[in-house]
Amino acid sequence: MKRWTLWVPLTLFLGFCVLAGYQLTQPKDDFVVSRMIGKPLPDFDLHAASLDRPALASSYFHDGKPHLLNVFASWCIPCAAEAPQLEALRRRGADIAGIAIRDRPEDVADYLTRYGNPYSRIGSDDLSQVQLDIGSSGVPETFVIDGKGIIRYQHIGDIRPDDVPLMIGKLREAEQ
Repeated sequence: MKRWTLWVPLTLFLGFCVLAGYQLTQPKDDFVVSRMIGKPLPDFDLHAASLDRPALASSYFHDGKPHLLNVFASWCIPCAAEAPQLEALRRRGADIAGIAIRDRPEDVADYLTRYGNPYSRIGSDDLSQVQLDIGSSGVPETFVIDGKGIIRYQHIGDIRPDDVPLMIGKLREAEQ
């Protein structure tokens, strides 16, 4: 009986090694499918996060034109890294609305002064409620919203220079 109990831990360990080895041989999947793609933005009405930009409400996205909705924070290093790409998107005609996550107005103002302000409006999501409601799990994330307020695309992570044409393409697709 004692011999049998000595083999149990070894058998469990070997089972774990086989499972881990199998998982390591599977192809990597970097694409995260959002449950909100194709669904309308939830209703929200956020107060302004910056003194020089208006507040943001979900009704803003029902004007018949596609928009980018960028979820960011002043304390987010990748958000600062994507700032030049957001500016490039703005110069190419993209309307970018922002949601500042768990930020103080003075920190948002400092961030915008330091990295630029490509936003037409910025709402403050103090409790991350809107962030969670739209299916965002972190910062930065950028959504393409069509002119009817439907989420058409979600870009997880910072927008890099190679992503700018993709985002422009997604905005054009959302026009149709």
